[in-house]
Amino acid sequence: MTLRDEWQRLDSDTRKWLLDNAGCMLAPSTITAVVQQNSERHIDVDRHGQMILSREDLDFIREKGTGVGAGQVNEEFQFNDATQPE
Repeated sequence: MTLRDEWQRLDSDTRKWLLDNAGCMLAPSTITAVVQQNSERHIDVDRHGQMILSREDLDFIREKGTGVGAGQVNEEFQFNDATQPE
């Protein structure tokens, strides 16, 4: 199960929580319960009933939050390593 697959089934409050907490690797049990109710697939949870978010889930949430897909990033914007001469 990935959030990408389940996103359309989630209510707006659950989506908002996920977007507002895009750095969290675990979703609290209350959010997990909502996702489980609406999901058609098995959800991995830890021993506390919290949903374990995969790297793919985290990337998807960040992409949704910024509205920018990886293919839309302008190549002119690059980070330079200050320790390396240009």
